Amino acid sequence: MKILITICARGGSKGIPGKNIKPIAGKPLIEYSLTVAKRLAERYDAKIAVSTDDSAIRDAAALCGITTDYIRPDFLATDAAGKIDTIKDLVLYEESLEGHNYDYVLDLDVTSPLRTLDDLEEALKMIMASTAKTLFSVNPAARNPYFNMVEENANGFYSLVKKNPDGSIMTRQSAPKVYELNASFYWYKREFFDMNLKSPITDESIVYVMPHICFDLDHPIDFSFMEYLLLNDKLDFKL
Repeated sequence: MKILITICARGGSKGIPGKNIKPIAGKPLIEYSLTVAKRLAERYDAKIAVSTDDSAIRDAAALCGITTDYIRPDFLATDAAGKIDTIKDLVLYEESLEGHNYDYVLDLDVTSPLRTLDDLEEALKMIMASTAKTLFSVNPAARNPYFNMVEENANGFYSLVKKNPDGSIMTRQSAPKVYELNASFYWYKREFFDMNLKSPITDESIVYVMPHICFDLDHPIDFSFMEYLLLNDKLDFKL
């Protein structure tokens, strides 16, 4: 079984400047993803590949022992560039170097580092045992579209996102279970990248429900929250 671990980290960030290498609890953010990637790579003889357009990110990866000659093309280094196209370009580059195709691709998102080696391995077992083409990590959602999420209608009034026509859903607990993506990791079967799809969410996808807290860093305050958890040993699991 051949596994490629991809870590895509663009240099530009408007919300949190330099976030991919911004220090958090004494380490550059990207180091958390590289550390768990190296542990998985050791166990499965996997290859780790970094996609970036930024020399500072490339240097930070090198300090963690991961070097690369790959330079992300300009057309994949814009705000409009899709993540799937970015991963696929890196996969094809690595396959051209190795002379073989990979069986599975694991993409780790730098900005959502609260995942463990056990999470990644359990998720790998799940996709290996399934006909699914993709698997992505989620957490139970804090809001439920059947119960307490509303959207604007064409007439300007608001109603529930998911309709409850028979009125049977009276409590959040009775609503169907829904999940929110935490953007932490995605497993792909290699054939997915030959299907010309633009999203990891397909008609043949499954999820891995995180058994612990996991969230991504979208706003500067998120850095403060996560750093507090890390520095004060508030996580009930080990990275």
